Formats: sequence, C-alpha cells, structure tokens
Amino acid sequence: MKTVVPISFQKFLVTFTASFLLLGSNAFADSAWPQVEAGANVAGFTEQGIADLDAAMEQIVADQDVAGMVWILAKDGEVATFDTAGLARVNDQAPMTKDTLFRIYSMTKPVTGVALMMLHEDGLWEFDDPVSKHIPEFENLKVMKSFDDDGNIELLELDRQPTMRELLNHSAGFGYGLRSGDPVNDAFREEGVLASDNLDQLVEKVAAIPLLSQPGEQYYYSVAVDLQGYIVQKLSGQKFGDFLQQEIFAPLAMSDTNFYVKEEDQHRFAEVHNWDEERNRLVQRPHRTDRPSYLDANRIESGGGGLVSSTHDYARFAQMLVNEGELDGARILSPESIRIMRTNSLRDELNLGGGPGRPGRAGVGFGVDFAVIYDPELANSPQGPGTYYWSGAAGTWFWVDPSNDMFWIGMIQAQGERRPDAADMRGIAADIIYDSLAN
Repeated sequence: MKTVVPISFQKFLVTFTASFLLLGSNAFADSAWPQVEAGANVAGFTEQGIADLDAAMEQIVADQDVAGMVWILAKDGEVATFDTAGLARVNDQAPMTKDTLFRIYSMTKPVTGVALMMLHEDGLWEFDDPVSKHIPEFENLKVMKSFDDDGNIELLELDRQPTMRELLNHSAGFGYGLRSGDPVNDAFREEGVLASDNLDQLVEKVAAIPLLSQPGEQYYYSVAVDLQGYIVQKLSGQKFGDFLQQEIFAPLAMSDTNFYVKEEDQHRFAEVHNWDEERNRLVQRPHRTDRPSYLDANRIESGGGGLVSSTHDYARFAQMLVNEGELDGARILSPESIRIMRTNSLRDELNLGGGPGRPGRAGVGFGVDFAVIYDPELANSPQGPGTYYWSGAAGTWFWVDPSNDMFWIGMIQAQGERRPDAADMRGIAADIIYDSLAN
C-alpha cells in the first residue's frame, strides 16, 4: 500500500497555518486551557452547587475511598471547577496536583476511535467492511459453540465475517481475557494477548483464538480497540503512537499524553492504591511484573488501554468532542463524524453488556468506542439524552453531555479492594452537577 500523508493531517496543517497567521504570537495562548476557572455562574451553574460538588469530592478523598483525585467540570467552554484533593502516592506523601499523570487505561479507547474515524474521513475504510479486509489474518476465524468442564471446545464456522461496525461497538464476538469461566477468555490470559510485544504479535495471537459468538449476536467488551489501533497503524503507514502524536496530541496541545512516562515526568506519575482491610487504610499497589512497565518506552502501544495522560490533556480532548471535532482552530474530525461516534449502533435487542439471556444495561447502547445513554429514564440517569461516556480500569471516568455542551472528568488511581461502604463517587458527582445547573 502506498504511504501517503493523511488528508486529515493536511486539513490540520491548513487550519493550523491559518490560525497562526491570524493570531501571530498568540497562536499558542489557549493551549493552557483549562487551567483557569471561569467560576460557577459564568459556566452556567449555581455557586452553592459547585461548592457542594467540590466538598463531596473532597469528602470522598478524606474518607479514604481513594488516595487522591483531580476533577474538572466545564460547560459551554467555561470551567466551573478544576480542583484536586489528597495524594498521588501514599508512600512518599506526594500531593495530587493538576498536572499529575494517570494511567487512563480504557479511556484510551475513545482516542483510538477518533484516530480510526480520521482515516474513515480519508476514505480508507467503511463501516460495512469485513474486518478481515484490513486484518487478513482473521479470514479463518472460528466461533465457540460450546465447551465442557475440561475446556474442550466445539467450534463452528462463521456465518459471515464480522464488520468494522461490529468491531467498533464490541459485537464482533472477540474475547478480552478480563473475565473467566470460558476457554476463549482463558486463552487470552494464557497466551498473554494484552502483554504482547507489539500490535503485530497481538493480532497473531488473537487470530488463533475463536470468537465467543457469531458476529452481531451479543455485546462482549473485548480486545476490539487494540485491533483498531493495529488497523490505524496499517492504513496510515505509521506507528500507531506516531499517528496519535502527529494527528491528535500535537494539534490539541496534549503534551502529557503518551504510551509511557518519560524519566523527567516520573515525579508527576500517580500510583494505584487499594484498601487494606488488615491495616484499615489505603496502600500503594506494586507495579505489575507480567508486562513492561509504564516507565518503559518500548511497551506495546495499546489502543485499548495503554495511554498515560493528565487531566489538562484529557479535558482538551473532551472539549474537542463537545465542539464536534474542533478546538482552538485545529479541526480533528467533522461534526458528522463526532455525531456518528456518539450514536448507538447496537442492534435493537442489544444494550451495553447485553445478548441472549443477558439484558445488559437498559437505555444504554454503544457507538464508536463510547457507551451512549440513548434513554436517560430507562438508564436511571440524570444526564441528558445522548450523553456518552467511558472509564478506565484504575477508576478514571468521563462523560460528555452534548445536549448541554458539557463534560466531566474524574481522575483517580484505584484498583482492587475498596473501603467498606465506599461512596458511589460517579453517581454523587452526576446528581450534584445536574442539580446545580442554573437553568
């Protein structure tokens, strides 16, 4: 395949050059956003409501539900609150700061989705393409029909090839290894799929493991977004990380976002904590030894969960989404592409986490690497219709409400056991935010 400069990057160069000529020496003046708070009233909230929100997040930290937290709320491009509490690392008592770096794990997925949609705009793939068009190694995939107590599997041929649309909404049938009790997910762990040396090796391992279901039949949270990263790499002719840096991070001034932590930034890197029942307090978890460290520049560029980022950087990414693809003069995606991403594309009988015998979460579907609340009443959510969201394995979470031009990000680092009776911080934050809207 001929390697070309993606049309999306050409668009960025044109936009950036025009902005620079227009703004002169002030071209980079907005890259510090969202460091300065506009305040509750300017952002469209009550002063008391935002005070209550800050106090609630501070209490969650004080109760040791988490060691520390950074949170930000913005509406109409104005920052209502951007604050911190607690510690980034309990061992050395390092305070949580606005520039603390976090493992964002699966909050990497929406970034990968944006990258893939940029290549869709360049005409390099279509939603109804079979995945095997872009990953030929998948042409001979099989499907697990049943298995016995010894792990022996009965296999079926594919009814049809899974499509790119199904890869994007987790209904293609792939496993992940995050759950147990079936040979497919067991194989993901035994083969160390997520600990692969690179994306080529990951694809090779996935190709040898059967699907959990026929394409389109069920929602299974899966390795699909790592596969998307591989497709970005293949179609662009660039390393996945280089594409993200050139096409997304540089245009959005996301200078803290990468697949590893540079040596000069390691003092800003938060550690992961869990509740220790015997000591009755939070303790710092040791780093994993079954895969390269986040301090290793050679670790796999995982589109499903590999990025490290700061609250500042992810806020710029979220505001680009709120703005339907643009921030500070840099056009990343068209408004139409953003609307496609935030539209539920699961079959009518499926919901988030659903399939035959599994009802899933009512009122919530899935678009392009986001969950989508298509019916807030069914979802028992205070959020506006069309709100889309995702989270990370260490507790980070975000959502964008397009009906209110609003986003929220909560950054924590917590895995494993939690304090007994720990607060539902996500629900508490959402309830207070929506009660605080001035209108």
